[in-house]
Amino acid sequence: MAWPKRVRITEVGPRDGFQSIEPWIDTGLKISSVRRLFDAGADAVEVCSFVSPRAIPQMRDAPEIAAALAGTEELERAVALVPNRKGAELAAGAGMKNIAVVISASADHNMSNVRKTPGQSLEELRGIRSWHPELNVKLDIATAFGCPFKGAVSLDEIRFVLEPALEMGIDDICLCDTIGVASPALVREVVGSLMERYSESGIDWAVHFHNTRGLAAANTVAALELGLDRFETAFAGLGGCPFAPGASGNMATEDLIYLLDELGIGHGLNLDKILELSESFVAATGCCRDSKIDRVTRNKVFKQEEK
Repeated sequence: MAWPKRVRITEVGPRDGFQSIEPWIDTGLKISSVRRLFDAGADAVEVCSFVSPRAIPQMRDAPEIAAALAGTEELERAVALVPNRKGAELAAGAGMKNIAVVISASADHNMSNVRKTPGQSLEELRGIRSWHPELNVKLDIATAFGCPFKGAVSLDEIRFVLEPALEMGIDDICLCDTIGVASPALVREVVGSLMERYSESGIDWAVHFHNTRGLAAANTVAALELGLDRFETAFAGLGGCPFAPGASGNMATEDLIYLLDELGIGHGLNLDKILELSESFVAATGCCRDSKIDRVTRNKVFKQEEK
């Protein structure tokens, strides 16, 4: 096993987490949460999504969140998710420098999510690259481990999305377990096969696991065993996909931190600060919290030792 010495963590709670919460979250609370995540040591934070407010009302204040980061060092590490070229134009106009474009490997899910085939979404991606070369683009390949509508997703379907992106010069790639159907064996099959096939392509791989079936931590270990060193998680285990029936929250950032500490792998995040943010956010919003380490520390099952 080639364990990485340090991993990079992208915190997606302010986007993937907040978008699934129906009651309105105060914009000031969103901005303070983003700032606290950066202060806690997150390598990057997905701060908002420039998407139609009719589709995801919770994201309608994306311009205000972007404006709050203007002129700060954190803007360089802030990411906005966009579904199409219009979203990219809005993100660029709001001053964002980094965007994540999501395209599903499953045609059924992509149609449900953005009303386009994967091929049509790739054309949107080409337009983004052409019209906004100043933006740093990450490609999120959704349903890389399974689709809520059709079931299994093949490596060929993933490559159909991946290879055109590589031809466009996009080498920042995240494989997303949108509905939490991945298992360690499937992670080794999908991620391992792709990492081996494209080993000379200079891809900076990341994975994004949902904890729908309780396997996010096991899947993370499988990815670490492959040498992968970049993970996307959400504080308090927030999240889910509004367009993927049955999807639950992301792997909790605090659970990932604890796992990495136990394995002796560096990460740069402060566990206490993440736990404090999770507790205060849940108290302010009344939303659900899905973190195993939170339950352990809150109920004083054991006293965490200094590492």
